[in-house]
Amino acid sequence: MINSGYGNYGASATKKSLIGWTHGGGSHREDVEDNIDPLRQRSRDLFYGGSNVATGAIKRLRTNTIGIGLHLKASINEEVLKIEPEEARELEETIEREFAHWADSTNCDLERIDNFYQLQQLAFLNALLSGDSFALMTTTKRVGSVYDLRIQTLEADRVSTPDNERVNPLFCEGVEKNKAGEVVAYYVSKFHPLSFADREPREWVRVLAYGEKTGRRNILHIMNRERIGQVRGVPFLAPVIDTIKQLGRYTEAEVLAAVINGLFTVFIEKESASDDVPFGESIPEEMQVDQEDENSIELAPGAVIDLGEGEKANMVNPGRPNPNFDPFVIAVLKQIGAALEIPYEILIMAFSSNYSASRAAILEFFKVVKMYRAWFVADFCQPIYEEWLSEAVAKGRIKAPGFFTDPIIKDAYCSAEWTGPSAGQLDPTKEVEAAEKRVQGGYSTREREARELTGTDFYKNIKQRKREEELLKEVTGGAKTDTQTVENINGREESDTENNPDNDGGQTEEETEE
Repeated sequence: MINSGYGNYGASATKKSLIGWTHGGGSHREDVEDNIDPLRQRSRDLFYGGSNVATGAIKRLRTNTIGIGLHLKASINEEVLKIEPEEARELEETIEREFAHWADSTNCDLERIDNFYQLQQLAFLNALLSGDSFALMTTTKRVGSVYDLRIQTLEADRVSTPDNERVNPLFCEGVEKNKAGEVVAYYVSKFHPLSFADREPREWVRVLAYGEKTGRRNILHIMNRERIGQVRGVPFLAPVIDTIKQLGRYTEAEVLAAVINGLFTVFIEKESASDDVPFGESIPEEMQVDQEDENSIELAPGAVIDLGEGEKANMVNPGRPNPNFDPFVIAVLKQIGAALEIPYEILIMAFSSNYSASRAAILEFFKVVKMYRAWFVADFCQPIYEEWLSEAVAKGRIKAPGFFTDPIIKDAYCSAEWTGPSAGQLDPTKEVEAAEKRVQGGYSTREREARELTGTDFYKNIKQRKREEELLKEVTGGAKTDTQTVENINGREESDTENNPDNDGGQTEEETEE
């Protein structure tokens, strides 16, 4: 049979380069869910000291995506609500103030340990580390707390299939679907399955994905899917686990070889037995790590080892440090970065290239950051905010007519943006000038540029600047400030120019001299 199309290339069964390629395929269950447990444990092993690269990659993405927390910026749709912009701004400020009261306190956490922004960091980090994470939205009354909503974060291991349902095709790793394929419930173990402290028999609690009466979400599943039908997430490091582990072994071997090469040890060889006192210094017995083994010889810096009769020490020169170590490791790190979508410069925090190359790496990385941020907001931040706002409206803390009667009106009230860390600036002057030109040309807005340049809110900046200017006027007695001068579009004080009789034709002294 003559091959055609891909049969001549990637699917060829005759090419020598592909004959030895053993392969197999399966559904999302066989390819993903059935392999999650070893992937999860190996990912954690690499993160908890097994590899500096693995730890850095996960923390780098966490820090840039979440940072100190994604902060709420209410963005009410006044057109749908048919209210004036000023009224919408006032309502947004009220919502943000009320939400900050709940989010800034550890009362938002069922365990009463973290505030909402720390819970974001925890949930996102665990989703990267284990493949997914969960959050229960419960209500608990507490003294001194205005709101009753509490968030309980769950590690991925606690959601698992009960022993008596393992053969049920509608169950997969603790996730229950109906016959139509809709996720209807999650099974949460009362104890961590890997814990040695909990000796009680394992029990599971069935948590409905959505309330039967209200239709509101009971549990949040923070997960980034790769396959259609997939119900459990894959650890962030999964594609590069083997490569990172091998790189760690190679690095450890190189470091050990360099250490051995740096030990200046002298061996005294004897052709016959001698009762002479050993010459020089050896490792004191109390400092030896393998004193019981007489055949073990321990090396140390500057040690002099007295060998026995007829013994000889043949040392192999390790040739370290290896001049090829750095370029080889860099080449491997670039491949790891490509798989994780983290540029090499970001992965190892080495910005040794020129401005354009470093800036390109940062911009490319922040495309990935924005994607992860949008995913996390949709899975975690926004659903929690909507649940909190529902409670605030129900308690009368927020006035929102029609909130519970019309889903479109509810969506208009719940509309929000979540701001996080900005990309930063390598050359602030150039990037601020570029931002000003984008605003002047109508390609962007001051609000967007403030968010992307500094991660701040433009309207809050304006209000703060107004307060600062009023305070400066009080201190300076109404004298013109540097800020007011900079705000002048032409970059000069026009009033002084117009009133200066020495400037003929409106020219300044500097222009006359030139």
